[in-house]
Amino acid sequence: MYYNFDEIISRENTDCVKYDLRKQVFRNESVIPMWVADTDFKTPDFIMDALRRRLEHEFFGYGIIPASFYDSIVKWNRRRHNWNIKPEWISFAPGVVPALSLLILAFTQPDDGIIIQPPVYFPFFSVVKNHNRRLIQNPLRYSNGSYSMDFADLEAKMDGARMMFLCSPHNPSGNVWAPEVLRKVGELCLKHNILLISDEIHSDLILPGFRHMPTAMLSEEIAANTITCMAPSKTFNLAGLSTGFIVTSNTRLRSRYDEVLDQVHVGAGNILGFTATEAAYNFGDEWLKQLMSYIAGNLKYLTEFLTAEIPSIKVIEPQATYLVWLDCSGLKMSPDDLKHFMIEKAGLGLNDGRMFGIEGQGFQRINIGCPRPVLQSALEKLRVAVDKYFEK
Repeated sequence: MYYNFDEIISRENTDCVKYDLRKQVFRNESVIPMWVADTDFKTPDFIMDALRRRLEHEFFGYGIIPASFYDSIVKWNRRRHNWNIKPEWISFAPGVVPALSLLILAFTQPDDGIIIQPPVYFPFFSVVKNHNRRLIQNPLRYSNGSYSMDFADLEAKMDGARMMFLCSPHNPSGNVWAPEVLRKVGELCLKHNILLISDEIHSDLILPGFRHMPTAMLSEEIAANTITCMAPSKTFNLAGLSTGFIVTSNTRLRSRYDEVLDQVHVGAGNILGFTATEAAYNFGDEWLKQLMSYIAGNLKYLTEFLTAEIPSIKVIEPQATYLVWLDCSGLKMSPDDLKHFMIEKAGLGLNDGRMFGIEGQGFQRINIGCPRPVLQSALEKLRVAVDKYFEK
């Protein structure tokens, strides 16, 4: 079946964060919104069909998590990542960020240190601070348009830490970490008795030529010290259904997580979320193949356009995700001026780089998970704005 990702469907006035919060977030409701990490592609037919069938049974009372939910996750990960997990290794989570909060409550105490690697997904900062844990930052190294880990700095900061958040694939850079890099992280965490939390929500969104390695596949020892957080939300645009999950082969860790999940009474899940997840993981292979081909085309268009028309903005070439990190330092604007320029002059609603840590100064994150005509329009607006800026 051919899927049409060029189709433009309005999301305005649907209580959509990406579109209906533009005035609140950007103070400008006319910007082209390319910020929130969901896509502007409609939910695929096989998921909609499954939801419609479930809606025909007009009861939505208390339910249980079906065995078929776990089975779909097991089979998907076997097909996609050659990762042989067991159903009993999986526990429900309302989403990856809620899972991070639950894991902090389960395995750390106030003032315990938690390591993150900025520039990184901004909720990593807030979930640590909101629970009165101590933020330990191990910044990534930026050189020649790419990012790498600073292992000397990482190990130097591990004393006193209880937990580490790993973003794999990395958001916002789009890095797909090589197995030897992940192994080094896993071994250092074992050496220093630090629980490794691997956020792998973007693991299905791998661009052609690259392959994701689940951290827990590296060794039995690393697996026993790792909790993997995943969800179908980014892949299939299901964030509004609040269905995520954690995976760990360590019975003790999973049992403690389940205790906290039960304590806060959020473990029942969402009937429609389970239905959508099963359909996505059982029937989504071909759709995802076409999606990533389309995203690769969008990335090619973005890179070629900026290289030819706006060479002062550099693309940090991603290996995964539909999120692209832009180095705007060539515009020679202050961070405040850059943010104002993108919103008021270019008419674009992007993520300001500083959201991802101080290392994000001079950067912007753009979401290219949209029909190509939308991307083309956005880039043309940016070109006009930059040309006018440099005319001054």
